[in-house]
Amino acid sequence: TSSHTRVGILNNPSSKIKEDNTAIARGILAAFLTQNNSSLKSFLSKLIKEETAKSLAAGTKIVKFLIPGMDGNTFEKKYNTLGLDLIKTHKMFCQEVLKLLPGQMAVISNGR
Repeated sequence: TSSHTRVGILNNPSSKIKEDNTAIARGILAAFLTQNNSSLKSFLSKLIKEETAKSLAAGTKIVKFLIPGMDGNTFEKKYNTLGLDLIKTHKMFCQEVLKLLPGQMAVISNGR
């Protein structure tokens, strides 16, 4: 609830990283890189719903879930050019540095 709070996401998947199973992760990263805070929050709330995951797995394009106020062109360009290397780097950091098991979740805080 604080305007002084920052949120970041690191992906630590438990399965092999492929384009067809990283739509949500790439969508989250693309949104973080291209959207303002109010659009980002609303989009992420929509993106993390189970119905959205099922729809994306069934082949629905992620642009169908964009919300009013988002810069859709910038998001789509970033989403389509965001390679899998970034997610692989996240996974390696989570497992090598943070010592998490594949798929294990954690909350990391560095507050005052």
